[in-house]
Amino acid sequence: MDRWNYFNYFTEIEEYFWKKRGAHLLVSPLDWAIMETWQKAGIPLDAALKGIDLAFESYQRSRRGGLGKPLKSLAYCTDAVLEAAEEQQEAAAGSGPNAARPGRTTAKETFSREEIRAYFARNVESVRGVAEKLAVSEPGDELSARLREIAKSLEASMVLLDAPGSVDLEDLERRLTILDDKQQALMAGHISEERMLQLRREMDGQLAAYRKKMKAEQLALVEKQYIQKRLLEEFGLPRLSLFYLL
Repeated sequence: MDRWNYFNYFTEIEEYFWKKRGAHLLVSPLDWAIMETWQKAGIPLDAALKGIDLAFESYQRSRRGGLGKPLKSLAYCTDAVLEAAEEQQEAAAGSGPNAARPGRTTAKETFSREEIRAYFARNVESVRGVAEKLAVSEPGDELSARLREIAKSLEASMVLLDAPGSVDLEDLERRLTILDDKQQALMAGHISEERMLQLRREMDGQLAAYRKKMKAEQLALVEKQYIQKRLLEEFGLPRLSLFYLL
């Protein structure tokens, strides 16, 4: 259940990267895709931040850094973050199974039922809103009806928040993951081939400078997360996972 300690994973990395850059700029879809690959790989937050520090130190010694050009993407930090995570894992293994790991918080530090319920309600409203717009712009299209079904399932899941005792966040997340996957499949099946081609060209352009720095497995995951992020933006749909509650 360690992953439940990282509800703030994305915002922490985003804000830290802003501070290191010295500019409060929007994080790109590519950067979000990279953060998601780190989260899915189980890289601890403190290791990610340490890796960012190391990457910035390396960049400042580079020719571009010496010329005062800013570090533009988290993609440059990938190797350093993975190395920091490996070092932390080795250190933890050497200190024994019961050793405390830095940067960890207790599993009790989660959101209240009210916060989760409000998050669900926002997402239900958002998904239904997109479904209604599609029903008007594309009457008879199956996507609108399928999105309504997802909104209905999401709303039904809110009943779990009324159960006595502690909320089973792990089971709740499983349900949300299924609905997230359904959304992604619907969007990928609905978008035109030409528009998907445009998104992939956009992705390739942003990744071009970093492909040699990433392993094939990691690159494939970044590409997948990037397309998912762009499809959500394209359709105006929210991510449903509890990791996006913040």
